[in-house]
This record gives sequence, structure tokens and C-alpha cells, in this order.
Amino acid sequence: MKVKMELGIDCRNWDEDAYRNTILQDRQTQCRTAEPQCFLQGHDGPAYDVKFYGNGEDSLLLSCGDDGRIRGWRWKEISKPEEHIPWQGLNSRKEKVLEIGLNFKVAFGGHLKPVLDLVNPQHNTGTPKMLPYKYRVRTWYGYAYRYGCTRTGYGQKGSGTSGTFGYGMGAEGVRHGGPWSALSPIPENNSIAVDNQGGSIFAAAGDSCAYCWDVEKSEIKMVFKGHSDYLHCIVARNSGNQIITGSEDGTARIWDCKSGKCIQVIDPGKDKKLKEFFPFVSCIALDASESWLACGNGRTLSVWNLPARECISRISTHASIQDISFDDNQILAVGAEPLLTRYDMNGAILSRIQCAPQSAFSISVHPAGVTAVAGYGGLVDVVSQFGSHLCTFRCRCQ
Repeated sequence: MKVKMELGIDCRNWDEDAYRNTILQDRQTQCRTAEPQCFLQGHDGPAYDVKFYGNGEDSLLLSCGDDGRIRGWRWKEISKPEEHIPWQGLNSRKEKVLEIGLNFKVAFGGHLKPVLDLVNPQHNTGTPKMLPYKYRVRTWYGYAYRYGCTRTGYGQKGSGTSGTFGYGMGAEGVRHGGPWSALSPIPENNSIAVDNQGGSIFAAAGDSCAYCWDVEKSEIKMVFKGHSDYLHCIVARNSGNQIITGSEDGTARIWDCKSGKCIQVIDPGKDKKLKEFFPFVSCIALDASESWLACGNGRTLSVWNLPARECISRISTHASIQDISFDDNQILAVGAEPLLTRYDMNGAILSRIQCAPQSAFSISVHPAGVTAVAGYGGLVDVVSQFGSHLCTFRCRCQ
């Protein structure tokens, strides 16, 4: 007897592409899609950080990116719905896409012009200098990766290129001086911090320097030199007129904004017999009192008492930490795993909440207790103060 098989379950007519598309469509229908309210003429390349400067109607929305620029828009102009134009109204020249550090895509329309535009200085290449971050190659445990690509594989910030097999202790490219005192590429800005009272914007750049900009004059007030490698992050400690930077060289440094000198070097891995696979300081955060500092260093989270200049706890994590934030006397951390983890100051885990992004790049805590986690695939997961999921949506523009 012959059994008649339905077409839908006949493996001889299997359509792999159609099956994949069905799965993706099902996933998309389970997520809300957030359409951008406004399109900003942003950067020539990826943007890595956004911050607010000032308060009230005069506040600016700042962004920084791979082109070495810091740009600012008046928030009151952005928030006016009558000023916005629809996506369909953009011509092909303006239909560019800007990818913010969380894979959060924003299209620029060009109808709103920035009121602030700062550009990092170029350096004379007459002496050997480190290549920019994205052009360097280093070897870890048998795999060579080009900087700017993932170091742990799927889903990390900047992922998209796997390693080339090889062995070695690691080597970084050096840029030698070109003829006629050629200038180096403009170093990118990877993070920004603000001092509203001092009228300053601080930038962590790819040339191992931090820059202090005078907002009113649009000039550099101070350059902070001392790190031996690319800067990942920066925070302002305004109560002490200081800034704190985290670098690829594995250290965090505290700087005096008056003199521009480093007053303390924090090495989260100095007490370890062997450095971790990822020695760089990827993220830092200050509490409200600006007395406690949290450092994300690969798969380690350390908490430091700044007045006492000592580490009070060190926590090992399953995945690399990519962003941290204080919530009163607790620390929230996200990284290369779909989890939002809450710790106390001693390093004890208080809660773990599954979140939508398979790799989370950023976390933001609202004063009301609501937390937003954003990451791979443009997913944003909004979690209540009680740990329940309020909504999950995918940010995209097309």
C-alpha cells in the first residue's frame, strides 16, 4: 500500500530558505517595531555614544562617532513633531543609516542641523604611532582578529569577521611617519561625558588620549595623555573636577581636569597571576555620590572605593561585560549573554533576568526604576523595577 504524503511534510520538497524566512517572520511578529520619530544628519560612519548636555529647553543631544566628531542638536527642536519629515520624504542622497553603538539604527534626514560640531585634531606622523583601533591586529590564544571585529564570536559589538588561525604572543601595527610630515587619520570618539557646570564635554578617543572641549568656544581646553592604547570609555567625576577613563591597555585612570595630569592608575587585573583573555577595561560607572567606581574588565567586574583607593570586591562573570550602571547601592551589568544581572556592592548576585538581545551592549536606568537593555539585532528590552518585561521592540528604519 502506498501512503500519500502531504506536500508540507514531504522532505523531497523541502525549502530551507522559506523555512528560515518563516522563523524570522514569526520572531518579528512577536516583537514590536519602533519607528524613529526624527532623522538626524549625523556622522560619516558609525556613532558610538549619545549624551545630553544641559537641562530644560536649552539642552543639547550629543553624539560621537567613528569620524572623530562630536555633534549636538537642540533637544527642543528634535522634540517638535511638526519639524519632523517622514522617511518616505527622504531622497536617495539623504537615505543614509547611522548605526549607534547598540545596533540601534537612525536614519539621517538633514532637516535638522547640528548647532555644535567638534572635530578631533590630527597628529603629525613624523614619529611612529599606533595604528587606529580598527586597523590593528592582535593574536590571542591561536587566533588573530582584526580590531573592530568580535573577540568572542557571535553577537559582540562590532562583530562580523572571524579570526585567522595562527599562533603568537600578539602584535600591533605601528604607523610610521609619511613624507612631508603627513597627518594621521582623525581619531574616532568612542565615548563622551559632560560637565554642565564647567561647560565642558569630555571625549575618549582612539589615539589613546582624552579631550576636554569648551562648549562655548568650541575649542579644546585640555588633552589628557598617559594611556598606552585606545580608550573605550569615560565618565566625569564633577564633584572632584576629575574624569576617569578606561582603556585597551587594561587600566582605568583618574585625571585632574585643572592640570591634565593622571593622579591615580587603577589596574583591575594587577592582583591576578595571569591576565584574562580580555585585559581591556570595557566600561566604567560612578555611583551618585561619586565615591564608588565599577569597572568591567573582560569577564570580571570590580568595585572600587575611590576615597580609600582600594578594591572592595571582584566578581567573575560567565561572559564579557559590555556595560554597567549603578542603581542606588546596587550594580546592574549586561554583556555577551542574554542576561541582566543585579549585584550588591559586595559582589553577591541579587537577581538575573533573561533579556531579549543575545548580546547586550548598553543599559539605561530611569529614576522611576524602569531599565532598558539594548543590544544585538536592534532589540530593546524594557524591564520594570520588579523584574517583569514591560515591552520588547526592535529598532529599525527602512
